Amino acid sequence: MKIATWNINSLTVRLPQVLDWLAAQAADAPVDVLALQELKLTDDKFPAAAFQEAGYHAQWFGQKTYNGVALITRAPVTDVVKNIPGFVDDMARVISATVAGVRVIGAYFPNGQAPGSDKFVYKMRWLEALREWVRAEMVSQPNLVLLGDYNITFDDLDVWDPVGLAGTIHCTDEERAHLQALIGLGLTDAFRLFAQPEKSYSWWDYRMLGFQKNRGMRIDHILISEALKPLARACTIDRVPRKNKQPSDHAPVIVTLDLPG
Repeated sequence: MKIATWNINSLTVRLPQVLDWLAAQAADAPVDVLALQELKLTDDKFPAAAFQEAGYHAQWFGQKTYNGVALITRAPVTDVVKNIPGFVDDMARVISATVAGVRVIGAYFPNGQAPGSDKFVYKMRWLEALREWVRAEMVSQPNLVLLGDYNITFDDLDVWDPVGLAGTIHCTDEERAHLQALIGLGLTDAFRLFAQPEKSYSWWDYRMLGFQKNRGMRIDHILISEALKPLARACTIDRVPRKNKQPSDHAPVIVTLDLPG
């Protein structure tokens, strides 16, 4: 079973890239679940027919201009939940569903703007609410995957310039403490289960040749529960779509689990 996450930075602009990527993956083994972030469209504009024609089901939670998340799946899903239950939020950031016995939570974590800002305070509150909800979910959902654009790095290995960017957004002690708190629930960073190339990143700024110079960060993560950890076979970042014409600034991250797809 292949599960992937990709901040597509406007599905309106990059739908052909998503469909092409899914088709290319299928030549090896098809992606069973793709969590998308930053759809940047309203629900009525979601291209459900295009995914259906390509052989996929879709669940989406859109928002005008910003945010928006979706789950693209080969199999039908059940128990769809949008956003964090009990947390009042007018941002479309989370969509979760059960797929082939796996609880999948796709999330677009708040950026936070800058330490000390109102948006940073919102990010801290959002992370607290997410953690408590995931804690409750794991009680009844042992096979759980939390994936998406976290807008947080784990440590210096995830940052192209750890000294220069120390304490800046995505790299603060407060953000990283929240990320470790999710790990403390019994989740594991699937990417770090396997040997990876040095300077492996999932996001690169469009400016100043960020991708060409590999000045990036690893802020897109796939966390898996203890029950799934021994079933993980690989976790990779696919840099190829970042080379597209008019690419997203993020690359897909894919985990392969030894489950029936």
